[in-house]
Amino acid sequence: MKAALLQLNSSDDPAQNLADTVALIDRAAAQGAEFVATPEVTNCISMDRDHQQRVLQHEADDQTLIGLRAAAKAHSIWLSVGSLALKTGDPDGRFVNRSFVIDPFGDVVARYDKIHMFDVAVSETETYKESAGYRPGTRAVIAQTPFGVLGLSICFDLRFPYLYRALAQSGAEILLVPAAFSPVTGAAHWETLLRARAIETGSYVLAAAQTGAHASSTGRMRQTYGHSLAISPWGEVLADSGTSPGITMVDIDRTKVAQSRKRIAALASDRAFEGP
Repeated sequence: MKAALLQLNSSDDPAQNLADTVALIDRAAAQGAEFVATPEVTNCISMDRDHQQRVLQHEADDQTLIGLRAAAKAHSIWLSVGSLALKTGDPDGRFVNRSFVIDPFGDVVARYDKIHMFDVAVSETETYKESAGYRPGTRAVIAQTPFGVLGLSICFDLRFPYLYRALAQSGAEILLVPAAFSPVTGAAHWETLLRARAIETGSYVLAAAQTGAHASSTGRMRQTYGHSLAISPWGEVLADSGTSPGITMVDIDRTKVAQSRKRIAALASDRAFEGP
């Protein structure tokens, strides 16, 4: 199966981001992609909550989701929308960071709300409190496809290996990690953590990422690390997108998952223990 990772440089303008993303999907499909994955917050990157309130929409009305469903149907491909920032109608006004899996008929077959919120102080000048603006999810999600079972996650989830173990033990063969990773933590930890999740579970890891300096009409501009990666079930880096927006193609062979899990049967070797 040919998969395409889209590396984006999304702005705070959802309409422009949709046009850019659909153009890349068109190109990926023309190159033979049967499955396309986009990064976290494909529709809008903004540090300004007031701007988000103006431009974000509820799922039923979201023009990005409508457009991406149409693109999947037009090309008869499977599509992972890494995530969209969406309104929820919650009394506290928080949004949701939601991933979607769309089938070749344009239907949504799985939804996943990011569980682990990015509440960190990377440095004195770079701090984030995602939970102030976004409601965390509570449920792990897998999705059945003809080319393997997908395990859904988003960005900061990557630092919580128990989630990926649970996904793999529930049948996931391909772990999706769409992201908008910080340049500082990306340089230090991104590849190492992705390879670890692949090795621990004997799964493919596909991580489509945002990259570069993200244009912002209001508020503080955000920067992300890039380097969308595809990792084999044995922990090998199959593809690295570098730091430019674009398409990275990779071949997925689900028999490699079975081979890796047979060689090291860690998923079947849990043991109860006491303490500490």
